[in-house]
Amino acid sequence: MTARRQTTIRLPDDLADQAEHVARVRGVSLNTLFIEAITAEVDRARASKSFNDRARDLRRREKQLLKRPAR
Repeated sequence: MTARRQTTIRLPDDLADQAEHVARVRGVSLNTLFIEAITAEVDRARASKSFNDRARDLRRREKQLLKRPAR
C-alpha cells in the first residue's frame, strides 16, 4: 500500500463548488479528482524542459549553499 500524507488546501468558494460538481458528475470523490489533477500537473511539469532546467539550477544553488561554512 502506498503511504499517504494528509494535507489541507484552501480554495476559493467558486472553485470548490465547481470541483465538487465535476467530481459528482464523474462519479468520483473530491479527493480522487484532486489526486488526478495534481498527478497530471506533476507529469506535465516533469515533461517540461524549462522546468527540468530550473530544477537542476535550484539543486546546484542548494548544494553550493550547503557547502558554505556556517557563520
